[in-house]
Amino acid sequence: MSGLLKKLPIKLAKKSPTKVADNTRSPVAKPSTTLKPISNQFTKLLSVTKYLPASARSSILSKAFGKVVPYVGTTGVYYETVEPNQVVVSLNNSKTVQNHIGSIHAVAITLLAETATGFILGLNLPSDRVLLIKSYSVNFYRPINKGQVAAIASLSDEQRLDILNTPKGEMVIPCVIDDRDSDSERAPIVVEMTWAWIPKSELEARRQGKASKKSAEVDLDNDSGPKTE
Repeated sequence: MSGLLKKLPIKLAKKSPTKVADNTRSPVAKPSTTLKPISNQFTKLLSVTKYLPASARSSILSKAFGKVVPYVGTTGVYYETVEPNQVVVSLNNSKTVQNHIGSIHAVAITLLAETATGFILGLNLPSDRVLLIKSYSVNFYRPINKGQVAAIASLSDEQRLDILNTPKGEMVIPCVIDDRDSDSERAPIVVEMTWAWIPKSELEARRQGKASKKSAEVDLDNDSGPKTE
């Protein structure tokens, strides 16, 4: 995300924001909070855009975060709410994300859940740490309707403090899937996303260790043949 704040493109604001469904009442109340946001590259971006109109802000965040995670940026994920205590992302039912019955594909919905939970963790993680998805489960209980789907990830103040004060840990990030065109009270999908975080220095050390080991193996292979004077 280095340099992203300097690259907030003016032309992003010229893009028409993705249409958000009219019935966007969240099935999950935003947790109350008394905590101030921590300072990292994600929260700095939020601070830069907080005075923009909601639609323009959401559009810019969608494009900017798409640059952070390039694959997510290709899928049309739209960031509706991005706060340290709740992240709401949605996906319109377009042809490119449909399954064989015309609703949003299961993999795309899983991506929504991973995006919401990953970004809410990122908003609460000190900049000297890195987040990694550890495991997830996705259980389908009824078909999704042919409309927009949203993923809502939330964190309490207690959970946020736990993330802040634990240099290396893991957590199941609560996430709800909202089938916005459905009147059913039954959740269509139940997801469980387990994220881990470790110090960046540890990740770098692991990578260097593997690189050193691989280099040593190559050297040994080169030395294994017969030598002549």
